[in-house]
Amino acid sequence: MSTGAQNAPSAGTAARGRDRTHFLYIAVIVAVALGIAVGLVFPEAGTALKPLGDGFVGLVKMMISPIIFCTIVLGIGSVRKAAQVGRVGGTALLYFVVMSTFALAIGLVVGNLLPVTDLELTDELRGVGAERAELAEESGGTVDFLLGIIPTSLPSALTDGSVLETLFVALLVGFAIQGLGTTGERALTAIEAIQKIVFKVLAMVMWVAPIGAFGAIAAVVGETGVDALKALGIVMLGFYATCALFILVVLGVLLKVVTKISIFSLLRYVAREILLIVSTSSSETALPRLIAKMEHLGVSRSTVGIVVPTGYSFNLDGTAIYLTMASLFIANSLGDPLSVSEQVSLLVFMIIASKGAAGVSGAGLATLAGGLASHKPALLDGVGLIVGIDRFMSEARAVTNFIGNTVGTLVIGTWTHQVDRARVEQVLAGRAPFDERTMDPTHGSVDARTDERVAATTP
Repeated sequence: MSTGAQNAPSAGTAARGRDRTHFLYIAVIVAVALGIAVGLVFPEAGTALKPLGDGFVGLVKMMISPIIFCTIVLGIGSVRKAAQVGRVGGTALLYFVVMSTFALAIGLVVGNLLPVTDLELTDELRGVGAERAELAEESGGTVDFLLGIIPTSLPSALTDGSVLETLFVALLVGFAIQGLGTTGERALTAIEAIQKIVFKVLAMVMWVAPIGAFGAIAAVVGETGVDALKALGIVMLGFYATCALFILVVLGVLLKVVTKISIFSLLRYVAREILLIVSTSSSETALPRLIAKMEHLGVSRSTVGIVVPTGYSFNLDGTAIYLTMASLFIANSLGDPLSVSEQVSLLVFMIIASKGAAGVSGAGLATLAGGLASHKPALLDGVGLIVGIDRFMSEARAVTNFIGNTVGTLVIGTWTHQVDRARVEQVLAGRAPFDERTMDPTHGSVDARTDERVAATTP
């Protein structure tokens, strides 16, 4: 152990010296700036560039299912105690419910503090709410949501693109390999080799990130311009401020109290992922990298495999804040403010509605419309008021969701004794940098032996 610790700084320095990926993220920043300029000066040309952004997001989404499958199977397959996996999963679900409720409550408080704005609702905007509510309704209710977790076949879980389907099948395969004992070790070796290939492909895909960021930002600015920002600046800035306070105060204090880690150190560690999310307005583009980075940081493979994918479907703090703040803004703007009792019932309803947000295309706006249609139909037309800035708010939603899951993984890992504290300190201090060239989570990170070592010390 001492030899590895002594060699870590020199190895990290060498890796950093050969690393050229920092140029990639400088290129992303430049691409974002150019995209904004093109969208403002040539709005039609900017809008036409949307396929570039969609194409990049599609490439990253292509990698999500195989990465989740390999991570979970390797994590569970290498853990000898099945009860350990159940304990982590149960703790994670309880944590997700509590944090989502807290985020919704904060959204209600801040939403009541925002000044009332009079906005005119055109006939064109009135129809948007109904369209979005239809979209949310098509996604089905709770029963359909649960049944949708079961794929039509084992291979389809890796091809349909559903995170929960992949999670379900990976859990089954992981427990099956675990039950085979030494016979299952050959399968684990094969899957570990596949995982390395998948992360190498992801590293190759990331080199087109500047093109994707340029197209995505140019399209957003070209479509909305600056008029929407001026007219609805109050609610947008209020939402951004609320998300910032939630991250720095709520998540920051929780992280410090439970893990003794500074939120700023953690944000520095995932800064590249945050930049990627801001440029694409999608937290899914950072999901594969978050899995690799959390494992590299020192959280056990099984914990990362369970908490991160599940959190992407159930721990949507940014979306929760958005749902309550947007509902209050719409009610106040239409001159039909919600009473205290109506706000409490809205809070309870949105706790359930927010859990299905990840399964809907255009999740935030569609879930908002679906919630209002079920809770207070008279407000449904008001969804059209925030269509112009929804894409800009989606960036804050995505970043908050991502950071919430990053913090949640560390907190849950600490509570269940699945975090290598020495490794965390080493990584955050910069002595064991993440290998950006391969994105291999096993590169100097927690492996199956560490999983078993951590489990053996669990009280």
